[in-house]
Amino acid sequence: MASYLSGSKALFDAALLDPSFNSDGVRCRPLQSDDYDRNFMALLGQLTVVGDVSRDAWQARFREMRNAGCYYTIVFEDESTGRLVGAGTVFIESKFLRGLGRVGHIEDIVVDKECRGKRLGLRIIEQLKHLSRRAGAYKTILDCSEDNVGFYEKCGMTRKEVQMVVYADKPTPRL
Repeated sequence: MASYLSGSKALFDAALLDPSFNSDGVRCRPLQSDDYDRNFMALLGQLTVVGDVSRDAWQARFREMRNAGCYYTIVFEDESTGRLVGAGTVFIESKFLRGLGRVGHIEDIVVDKECRGKRLGLRIIEQLKHLSRRAGAYKTILDCSEDNVGFYEKCGMTRKEVQMVVYADKPTPRL
């Protein structure tokens, strides 16, 4: 689904986005390779712990995600300031079941604290659902805290199942 554009700074082809989610001086675009220097990590820091990530490590992860071709991280940019004010990711999992179906997983939804209450979160979710459908996903899912269930229900999602987790005491090297 993702289209790697030679020489492009974008994580994926911007033509996949629905332009109707651009309004009020805020535009949606793919994450770009120079967004490390444009407050992306600080924005994510409003969501959770991001850790100490160097520019080189960030760039390596960006290239890894772009080359995988299944990650769609979007940012919402204030057109007057260039500041990133929202972000979210959907990644597409290829399955063996459901006729080799695909599932979209929404992750890391964040809206800058100064921009909350302006329906930007809804626009992020709608754009990610759009990308998931474009990728051929038969369903799109996300995990959230109990406190956020109401918001995601307003975004057209329904409660289903239960999430379970186990954390590694110490992450092991990658396969």
